[in-house]
Amino acid sequence: MNNTKNIQQAIVAGGCFWCIEAPMQRLKGVNSATSGYMGGKINNPSYQQICTGTTGHAEVVIITFDATLISYQQILQVFFALHDPTMLNQQGNDRGTQYRSAIFYQNEQQLKLAKQEITGQTESGEYSAAIVTTLEPEQEFYIADEVHQHYYDKNPYQPYCQIMIAPKLAKLESLFRDKVK
Repeated sequence: MNNTKNIQQAIVAGGCFWCIEAPMQRLKGVNSATSGYMGGKINNPSYQQICTGTTGHAEVVIITFDATLISYQQILQVFFALHDPTMLNQQGNDRGTQYRSAIFYQNEQQLKLAKQEITGQTESGEYSAAIVTTLEPEQEFYIADEVHQHYYDKNPYQPYCQIMIAPKLAKLESLFRDKVK
């Protein structure tokens, strides 16, 4: 049985939440990945409101994990591999602040680790442009409607899933094979 003190959460935004949720839930040690919204000005936003880009919310995924099996730092490493952190308010054709690259930290330790990861990613030379991932304190989380939870698993042959998510799953398998369930 898991010791509850080892259960932690990471909250990240990297474009469409479907593209982050599907790979994250396939990692060893991840108990759940839940899509929703955070970082904005209105309460209980709808998906339609989020899509306008006027709410200030980002599409986020809360990743609940067992820290004895995967660390917060490893979650962040996978997060950076899954999206382009140099694109300001955009991932692919998805544009707007709701698609920003962000890490929502829950405490000073997470903030410190997120800063270290951004520094490491910057120094790696992987990116030709500056990383624009924001570090934002955790705010109220609004869970997305059920249709958005486990979207890829429910719709693997939908064109968006095949074009956008399937390549991320292949990349996850290639780069983090030892971390995949």
